Amino acid sequence: MAVRHKAGTIAGTMAVSLALFSGTANAQTESFNQRASAYVETFIGQVPYTYGGSSPSSGFDCSGLAQYVYHRFGKSIPRTAEAQFLSFRSESKRKAWGGDLVFFHVDSDPNSYVYHVAIYEGDNHIVSATDPAQGIAWQKIWDSDVTFGTITH
Repeated sequence: MAVRHKAGTIAGTMAVSLALFSGTANAQTESFNQRASAYVETFIGQVPYTYGGSSPSSGFDCSGLAQYVYHRFGKSIPRTAEAQFLSFRSESKRKAWGGDLVFFHVDSDPNSYVYHVAIYEGDNHIVSATDPAQGIAWQKIWDSDVTFGTITH
């Protein structure tokens, strides 16, 4: 009887541990996305758009902004929008979280060339390195030829 009780206790403990650790991993993933989403907002109206730019001191282009924000929280991603698209897992808009990336394609083919990338904020909004006049800006997604991508969930 005592052996059976110990075995049951060990199995129960393992099941509870697995459930807790699974939840912990998920909480860490959400935390990355929330931090990335909030951090990119600090650049709105504060940092200029610079073609090829990849730092707050010199300015950002779209993929430089995404790479910088992700690197800030320990994620290494490629430098260009197209390379970022190719390294991310595609997901539906419904499943996208703030902090995921939005890829803008040249046409309606979801595998067509990506000319722009932005950080998703939820509710059809993004933060993006736009152009020299606007710099880093909060925007609505203006195009239907987009896909969503993640490396965190």
